[in-house]
Amino acid sequence: MQAKLFIGLMSGTSLDGADSVIASVDQHQYQVIAQQFTPYPATLKQQLLALHDAGHNELETAALLGNQLAQLYAQNIEALLQNARIDRTAISAIGCHGQTIRHRPELGFTLQIGNPALLAELTGIRVVADFRSRDIAAGGHGAPLVPAFHAAIFSSTDKHRVVLNIGGIANLTNLPANSAEITGFDTGPGNMLMDAWIHKHQGKDYDANGDWASGGKLIPKLLHQMLADPFFSMPPPKSTGRDTFNLAWLEQHLHQIQDKTVPEDVQRTLLELTAMTIAIAVTQYCGNVDELYVCGGGAYNEALLQRLQKLLPRVTIAQSDTLGLSVNAVEASAFAWLARQTLEGLPGNLPAVTGACGPRILGAVYAA
Repeated sequence: MQAKLFIGLMSGTSLDGADSVIASVDQHQYQVIAQQFTPYPATLKQQLLALHDAGHNELETAALLGNQLAQLYAQNIEALLQNARIDRTAISAIGCHGQTIRHRPELGFTLQIGNPALLAELTGIRVVADFRSRDIAAGGHGAPLVPAFHAAIFSSTDKHRVVLNIGGIANLTNLPANSAEITGFDTGPGNMLMDAWIHKHQGKDYDANGDWASGGKLIPKLLHQMLADPFFSMPPPKSTGRDTFNLAWLEQHLHQIQDKTVPEDVQRTLLELTAMTIAIAVTQYCGNVDELYVCGGGAYNEALLQRLQKLLPRVTIAQSDTLGLSVNAVEASAFAWLARQTLEGLPGNLPAVTGACGPRILGAVYAA
């Protein structure tokens, strides 16, 4: 099959903005041609955060915010096309993840907003969206979906690799050498709790390089309390999100330990929570790993990566750039690849990862 151009568009649980790529995709090759980032305005981010909790008139709010997201996505794509000097008629489709508002696979649903019909209208490009619902309908978690892409792009014939995405939630893909036994799952909070805590105390969106956490001291009682959350002891397949891990969850644990805490000590402990839950997951479910490649915003948290390296001393840890794909481009790239899978009538899920009863063609198509 001849390579075609696809746009992948991702806005994740960190709520920092929309990442997009233009990629040339065929069955055996993948190449990013251009990428673009559009930050969320502060007001939009706060409205999206508020929508994660039940509230007054939330159906109308979700619809209106979905329209705003479609407008922002369209602006992002316009800038992407202009910067790449590529005409929209050359694009086969946009793979749009949308913004997750609720993720409750145990109740049989997930919700990503972004009005793909409006996005198709605004861009004049076919849109593939709603990738997660079909997998959930087949008994899966609808997440993570990126392991199928990781397997296609990052597998090695002689190295046992793990691909780790640290966004708001952290998820990993286990890629044993020369093996079809690919697994993957959410390990727990990535940046989400650290971002929420530093925003509460310093008004910052994230802890650059983990500097604030590095100045704090570990609170063992708090760490032990958080690690006791049932999610961490659940075997895969599993997925999670803001429905479980959020500022209220953290503050509940702080209340339970009944100790006075210093904010930077809490931040250090949250960093440890992310690092430990990732390391435990790798050790428990991935076997003898040779290499671990990190992508997502957490790849820039030097303190977190250093802690991971100490917890996994025998594993070579590097950013995904080493494999030729920027840490900021991996998630958006996955949805360009998934859009192609949809249009070619090929499965986009891995049942061993999501727990679905079989491979499924994912996504709904909105014609231009």
